Amino acid sequence: MVKLTQRLGGLVLRFAAFCAALGAVIAMVTSRERSSFFVLSLVAKYSDLAAFKYFVIANAIVSVYSFLVLFLPKESLLWKFVVVLDLMVTMLLTSSLSAAVAVAQVGKRGNANAGWLPICGQVPRFCDQITGALIAGLVALVLYVFLLIFSIHHVVDPFLLRKS
Repeated sequence: MVKLTQRLGGLVLRFAAFCAALGAVIAMVTSRERSSFFVLSLVAKYSDLAAFKYFVIANAIVSVYSFLVLFLPKESLLWKFVVVLDLMVTMLLTSSLSAAVAVAQVGKRGNANAGWLPICGQVPRFCDQITGALIAGLVALVLYVFLLIFSIHHVVDPFLLRKS
C-alpha cells in the first residue's frame, strides 16, 4: 500500500509539473500585442527576445520529458537515471526562468542607466501574459524541486539500504 501511494504521489507531482510547464509554453508562445503611438507602431512578441525563446524551449523540453516519464514502468531500471535527469531538468528550469524574469523586469521597469525605457505601459496585455507564463514556469520549477527530493528519497534511498 505504501509503495502504491509513493508511486501515485510521484505521478501526480510529475503530471502537475507537466501541466505547469506546458501552460508556461502556451502562455509565452501566444503572447503578442500591437500598439500604436501616432505614426509609430510597436509589435511586442516573445520571439523578439532570446531569453523568452530559451524559456519556451526549456519548458517544452521539460513538458516532453515529464510526459514520457509518466509512462515509464515502475520496474524499470531507468528510474535511477531519472533522478539524474530530474536534477538536470530542475537546473534547466532554474536557468531559463531566471533569464526570462531578468528580461521581463527590464521590460516592466526599464533601466535608466542604460537608457532603456519600460514598455509595459504601451503593451500591458503582452506584459500580463508574460507574467502569467513566468508564474507557470515558477510553479513548474517548484514542483520539480519537490519531485527531485521525492525521486532522490524513493529511488536512491532503497538502493543504498540494499548495500548495507
